[in-house]
Amino acid sequence: MNKSELITAMSANSELSKKDSQAALNSLLTIIQKRLSEGDQMPISGLGTFALSYHPAKAGRNPQTGEAITIEGANKVQFKAAKALKDALA
Repeated sequence: MNKSELITAMSANSELSKKDSQAALNSLLTIIQKRLSEGDQMPISGLGTFALSYHPAKAGRNPQTGEAITIEGANKVQFKAAKALKDALA
């Protein structure tokens, strides 16, 4: 499902117009990005928790040349599903 399909589904499941659904989704995404960039977790009750996880630099190899390279460390977004979501999918 892409973003426009999600907006259409949100509009169909609520009394919001597509424009209002898009604004709500964009607002939610902005809030999640802001909280994560500040180093905070973003728990959403019934859905789960978004958090940052730092992956340190590590050694690797260039597959074309076999040359040893260093893969830089990076922050990765981590999502842990809430119990309510897990139970709904079981």
